[in-house]
Amino acid sequence: MPFVGRLVHYSVDLVLLSAVLAGVKRSTGLMFKTESIESKDVRDAVTKYLDVGEWVLDTSVAFMNSSPYFVRKR
Repeated sequence: MPFVGRLVHYSVDLVLLSAVLAGVKRSTGLMFKTESIESKDVRDAVTKYLDVGEWVLDTSVAFMNSSPYFVRKR
């Protein structure tokens, strides 16, 4: 059973890292250069991993936008 808990923990950490990378991409324009990965299979996996972060960021922003606990300041 400890294996499952560790697996969930690492999975959540990887999703959070992907979301941070998506936030960096949106706020600074800096992004991971997937074209430099030679293997097409690995490149596709990394692209899908980064897309998960984009989805998490979009979903989080949409939730916060509709929540009364967050306010947008410009």
